[in-house]
Amino acid sequence: MSAKVGISRRDFLVGATATTALAASFPGGDRPTPAPVLHSPFRVSVINDEISEDFGRACEVAAREFGMRWIELRGMWQKNIVTLDAKEIAEAQRILKKYELRVTDIASPLFKAAWKDDPRAKERQAEDFHANFTFAQQEEVLERSLDLAQAFATDRVRCFDFWRLDNPAPYREAINDTLRGAAEKAGKRGVILLLENDGGLNTRTGAEAAEVLRAVQSPHLMLNWDPGNAAANGERAYPDGYNLLPKERIGHCHCKDVVKQGQEYEWAAMGTGIVDWRGQFAALKRDGYHFAVSLETHWNGGTPEESSRRSWSGMKALLEKAGAL
Repeated sequence: MSAKVGISRRDFLVGATATTALAASFPGGDRPTPAPVLHSPFRVSVINDEISEDFGRACEVAAREFGMRWIELRGMWQKNIVTLDAKEIAEAQRILKKYELRVTDIASPLFKAAWKDDPRAKERQAEDFHANFTFAQQEEVLERSLDLAQAFATDRVRCFDFWRLDNPAPYREAINDTLRGAAEKAGKRGVILLLENDGGLNTRTGAEAAEVLRAVQSPHLMLNWDPGNAAANGERAYPDGYNLLPKERIGHCHCKDVVKQGQEYEWAAMGTGIVDWRGQFAALKRDGYHFAVSLETHWNGGTPEESSRRSWSGMKALLEKAGAL
């Protein structure tokens, strides 16, 4: 059975409104000691559930230990972000306020589903990060994601472009039309959609992302550039993939590393793989990029928290070497 997106929009908005007063009313003694602030041209952040499904713990580590002032929201308490109820949204807002964290984007599962004409639709509808939404549910996922952007005071929502078809070419125009239509709806709500390049989907690399951005000329669609995903699909992400991209349309960046073992790729801690992250960070700074660089650990070096801690250490060193921290 497919997952349900969640509560009604009316109940959601009522709950989100109530959280504003709740988040502002915590006792002064509950405010944490501020961590040293990271000074960067970027919004340095981490995807919260890469650290822990316990949202309070994830925020504590990000703010107090990593010194971040931004965080990316994907899931918490064993639930996908789009299935949170009003009480959970209220609690998440309270925690964000406590740790003085701002939200880079809603890392939604929008369009991480089988395309309507994919003959393997049923077998490909596997759960991923607590999300299992069908093609027919994508409009509801979009509306819910836009509501969440409003509730968490961000103007960005991450999306994809459907599970990889054996031959995407015959479907590409229709998929682009779907992205274009969703971007226009987002734009009317003051939100930008961030298309992520991902190996399992129809846009995997910088080269493929450049083609989509060229075809979908909407100011409300930007790229969530993921060099790790591009590298894991055989592209030299930097400089080759990056050089193909329209720099003004990069609106977010995921940070993870990858190693090649024979013919296979495996995730790695930042700074220990094949992605030239020092060069990538320097190029982003040179090109005037000022949005998020968000740690997406993925690599398993122990517990999720320990893995993220070790990968953040590598990422921090790379940012420093690139003159971006």
